[in-house]
Amino acid sequence: MISASIASCTVRVGEVELAHPILTASGTAGYGAEFDAYFPLNEIGGVVAKSIAPFVWAGNPAPRLSPTKNGMLNAVGLQGEGVAHFIEHDLVALEKTGATIIVSIWGHSVQDYLDAAKLLGEVRSKITALEINLSCPNLGGDHVVFAHDAQLSAQIVEGCVVSGLPLWAKLSPNTSQIVEIARAVHSSGAQAVTLVNTAMGMAINTDTGMPSLGNVRGGLSGAALHPIAVRCVFDVRAALPNIGIVGVGGVMSGQDAAELMLAGANAVQVGTASFANPRAPLLIQQQLIDWAVAHEITDWKQVTSAAHRNGLSS
Repeated sequence: MISASIASCTVRVGEVELAHPILTASGTAGYGAEFDAYFPLNEIGGVVAKSIAPFVWAGNPAPRLSPTKNGMLNAVGLQGEGVAHFIEHDLVALEKTGATIIVSIWGHSVQDYLDAAKLLGEVRSKITALEINLSCPNLGGDHVVFAHDAQLSAQIVEGCVVSGLPLWAKLSPNTSQIVEIARAVHSSGAQAVTLVNTAMGMAINTDTGMPSLGNVRGGLSGAALHPIAVRCVFDVRAALPNIGIVGVGGVMSGQDAAELMLAGANAVQVGTASFANPRAPLLIQQQLIDWAVAHEITDWKQVTSAAHRNGLSS
């Protein structure tokens, strides 16, 4: 239960209004309904379901997870049963929880994203926003990371407008062009960007001499990612003052969430912390509210981008 509050808990991400600033992060809470056993999902800002493609995908070979000193590496590889299965089963279950639903999509091609967006557009009344995952770093092989190419990213976003849903483009920290890519997707119809996906990493088992992950490389998440996420949010906000930003990366506490908001995020996703405690999104939301009360914050607008207003944009 919320023990303290502020005058206005709502936040806006583009045209989307959320009751609270904390959401789950895609890929860290299943398709969403699974977490309703741990806390009421309608008490946080929203649930971002695991990324889905318009086809069934087996994902990467095991092992898929490897702990690190300050987080973990994952190379699950976007395993899933596809959009049609999600609509028939997972969306039904998630809707019953009363959660605010954001659906994440991915694909191997521009057409894959378009197909996924079309299918989800048919049930748009059940969905609040579409998060376009342009940035998964652990598919392996010759798969393109679209978020490293501004033109391709913009083309995908432009195609996804067909869904009729507000679009959030999830971008990669593994490029020096993140500001340019954010600008491109915003110009093509994305109301917001989600910053950021995991950073590329690798671990080697010193007993066997072999890579710890079946896919060799994987995405680094957790506390080690947080300073990178803060920098990406800060840089994009400095360049694009009017874009919606959802911050994500190493949020382990309310203070971490506040830091991303100060850097420029309108809302914040909680991911890896949920592996240690499935109630982490709700707990971190309460910590964030407590932090706001302690700092005499009455509206989240006072927090978002405050570091820029404090003259730290250079």
